[in-house]
Amino acid sequence: MVKQGVIIMILIAGFNSYAQSYRITEKGSGLIHLEQHQFKFDLLSPGISYELGLFRNQSVSSSLGLATATYQEGYAFGLAMNNRYRYYHNFRRRERMGKIVSGNSGNYIAAAQAIFFSQLRFVTDIEPDDFNLGFYGMVYGIQRTYDNGFNFNVEVGGGYYRGDGVPSGYGPLIGINFGWVATKRKSRKPTFDK
Repeated sequence: MVKQGVIIMILIAGFNSYAQSYRITEKGSGLIHLEQHQFKFDLLSPGISYELGLFRNQSVSSSLGLATATYQEGYAFGLAMNNRYRYYHNFRRRERMGKIVSGNSGNYIAAAQAIFFSQLRFVTDIEPDDFNLGFYGMVYGIQRTYDNGFNFNVEVGGGYYRGDGVPSGYGPLIGINFGWVATKRKSRKPTFDK
């Protein structure tokens, strides 16, 4: 299942790069709204995150931090890896309204993956306790980054939970993160072509 998810992500990235390349080169090089690199320290669920801007309004992100998974049989608490392929859909509207878009401040739809590894788990009440749990689905999220670097990200979605050693099934995903962006953000002031 993991191999299928990786293959699908590569195909989506390849298709989008082909579809977006004409538009980007027609108006100049570079990412118009997205930060090229954004490194963040997550405080609510302690961990680190990295977001890489790929194309106009599209990025990939990965994070490693503490998380809780609630499951039919119980719960698991430990380190989890979260991966997202994001499409931000409201940058232009936010700009027209005079709102912040730096620091990837916008709303997005994302293909989501979360992995809870048995080796990185601290506490669980699920038997047997040697199991892995993965989530594969879609989420809708809101991310805001402010001038002082403070960042919050809220996402809600659903998908398929695959258990390795426990039963699989469908369910929701809710994510809330507060943190601080350690990388320099683009200026909020408009720039003009010369």
